[in-house]
Amino acid sequence: MILAAIDIGSNAARLLINDVTVYKDGTIDYTKLTLLRIPLRLGFDVFDKGFVTDEKKKKLIDSLKAYKLLMEIYQVEALKACATSAMRDAKNGPEILKEIYDQTGLKVEIITGQEEANIIYETHIAENLSDNKSYLYIDVGGGSTEVTLFSHNQIVFKESFNIGTIRLLNNSVTDEQWEHMKWFIKTYTRGYLPLEAIGTGGNINKIFSISKRKEGKPLSLELLKDYHKELSVTTLEERKHLYQFRGDRADVIVPALQIYIAIMRWASADEIYVPKIGLADGLIKILYADITSGRAAVNLGGQPQ
Repeated sequence: MILAAIDIGSNAARLLINDVTVYKDGTIDYTKLTLLRIPLRLGFDVFDKGFVTDEKKKKLIDSLKAYKLLMEIYQVEALKACATSAMRDAKNGPEILKEIYDQTGLKVEIITGQEEANIIYETHIAENLSDNKSYLYIDVGGGSTEVTLFSHNQIVFKESFNIGTIRLLNNSVTDEQWEHMKWFIKTYTRGYLPLEAIGTGGNINKIFSISKRKEGKPLSLELLKDYHKELSVTTLEERKHLYQFRGDRADVIVPALQIYIAIMRWASADEIYVPKIGLADGLIKILYADITSGRAAVNLGGQPQ
């Protein structure tokens, strides 16, 4: 079964297409056929002006038209599409979703921060790790950060904070918001130590890539601090040249590291695993579960009805 997910974030819009295969023993493989990312950067509009400008709206709709063509070529059978922090905050968010549907036929849902944390959890990373340890999922996006504590095969909490890379670049995060996140993490991780962190998001994936660590090996908090210090003293042009970062990665990677480091410090986590998954992976797993349980039907156009 060919399934797709679209994640419209504050920094980029992603399309993930997976081939889902079920074996006789009940195991399921999610094979990635393609993953595309377009840096629309909606957050720079929304967190500054409060709405998505006409220019960015056109780019978003054009991107989704291109995604729809690709899904037709791949013969995608069903799609789940969600928008996160920037569209949550945009005054014209619902209006844009209607335009998207009118022009593309794609139904996009704006999800809450709590729903976003739930979907990220659906990747079930921690279930494959030790059942006698505690793990802290940290997903840093452009507009928000989702944190989930998983201990002894149980979810302790899922929380979303309006602290993200683009909000930080726009000076849209208050001291009170930082203090609240600090209080929450310190308070609700107490009693679950020692714990290990699991990091998702494009920025931590990029750090893992340039670290040359082997798959499955964690990054240390000290290494993240070293990268933050090193990258903070370079210009955007230097980051692009020295590390081959794209322009839309070179600016957000420093505030992303700031968030990961802060949360790990507050949670007393010395290491972070980077399994290279994200919201789109969780969307596909939820979509597959909905289809197999009869909660989502599949029409000939490839979209859930």
